Amino acid sequence: MSKSTLSRSLKLSSVYAMAVGSAVGWGAFVLPYQWLSSAGLLAVVAGFMLATVLIGVVAINYGYATCKLPVTGGGVVFALLALGHRHGFIAGWSLMLGYMGIVALNASAVALVLRLIMPDVMQQFALYQVADWVIYAPEVLASSLFLLIFAYLNVKNTAFSGRVQFLAVLLMLFAVGVIVLGTGTHFVQYGSVLPWQPPAGTAFWSAVAAIVAFAPWAYIGFDSIPQMAGEFNFSTKKIMKLLIASVVSATALYLAMVVASAFAFGTDLADFASQSWATGAAIGDVMGTAGLVILIVAVSMGVLTGLNGFYLASSRILLTMGRAKMLPATFARLHPKHGTPSVAIYAVMAVCLISPWFGRAALLWVVDMTSVGIAITFFYACFCAYRLGKTGKLSGKVFQSPNRTQAIIGALGCVVSLGFLALLVLPFSPAVLSLPAWCALAVWLVVGGGVYYYQRKSLHQKSQLQIYESMRDV
Repeated sequence: MSKSTLSRSLKLSSVYAMAVGSAVGWGAFVLPYQWLSSAGLLAVVAGFMLATVLIGVVAINYGYATCKLPVTGGGVVFALLALGHRHGFIAGWSLMLGYMGIVALNASAVALVLRLIMPDVMQQFALYQVADWVIYAPEVLASSLFLLIFAYLNVKNTAFSGRVQFLAVLLMLFAVGVIVLGTGTHFVQYGSVLPWQPPAGTAFWSAVAAIVAFAPWAYIGFDSIPQMAGEFNFSTKKIMKLLIASVVSATALYLAMVVASAFAFGTDLADFASQSWATGAAIGDVMGTAGLVILIVAVSMGVLTGLNGFYLASSRILLTMGRAKMLPATFARLHPKHGTPSVAIYAVMAVCLISPWFGRAALLWVVDMTSVGIAITFFYACFCAYRLGKTGKLSGKVFQSPNRTQAIIGALGCVVSLGFLALLVLPFSPAVLSLPAWCALAVWLVVGGGVYYYQRKSLHQKSQLQIYESMRDV
């Protein structure tokens, strides 16, 4: 096998695990208390069901586009062929923002999990504070170590990384199932009134809107599937079902943890307000130490699958941008022995190794803005599907026959994507970015503008179709 091309070594099960494991992370096991206390169980369930429909529309458009353009770094290619070089760069820069931010967040979550398991060890040797968050040397070391380990795994063998992901997702699914069974049994035996309604003064549909606004961040991960399309060893006909299955699975896991938490909290939410991990405290009260251990296993698998999945996805974006001359060609290099984008992987690692030194509080400012980047790339994928459905052509090349249904779903997806973006930027939205997040986004945009200006001549040397053809050979 030539090491000038990526190996088609990713099985259907591995790609499914990459998508689900990336979408379901730390938040599924930590945020149920926040959701239930601010929105109530009915609004949370309604919000996630509505979000599933909206994200499902976007996922269908990703399926349309990926089936016709099954290449590595699909998100960049969709924008490139549909709207040109500049938009291809914007899509790539937006995906880098989203994916690398989540890699960094999951690395910091590793330290938080270890803090829960052995707080006396992890909270020693305080270094300094950033945004009122104390930086401890053991936590910096732990986060950095996991970044190094997963970079090595992804460079060494993509197929092995996929197998590890699949086993970790299975373990997470099993652990969540046990938690739902345990808390549900307690609820049936002892009963309590569940926190059905939002708190006084909060309208039901406002609470639902706040949950829906979380959707772009909650479901980041299903869209990693198109970024790996050049490495699939299965038929592209399965991509649509794979995308929809990953979204539905992510919803099921989120709602399973919300319902299990509701069983554990009952109406006693206020009793857990002072807990650093309210969900863990409540489930520990109901299921004992064994339940807490199982929950820690679940959240650990969620964190590690997110770290692994986004390492793979973000490195493929860098590889694609390097091949398209949006970034220096160095990023397109493959390892001479393993055939993996080692330069891109180590670049992701190098950037993310900075994050543990800033602490989780400051990192959340960066992560808040990642939803902006993801919403933008949602739009590009939907517009590409719309253009394919309406004309059957991209950049003058015929890819399919016009499809009216696809064009309608594509247009609907564009509206949904813009709606997600509006929820993040409109000042009256419940999910509007904080001022620090706006500042971080401004810095990212300035840096992106500088990179584009530096690469603009190289980028425009090849036509859109020439770049697409080169990506088919990656």
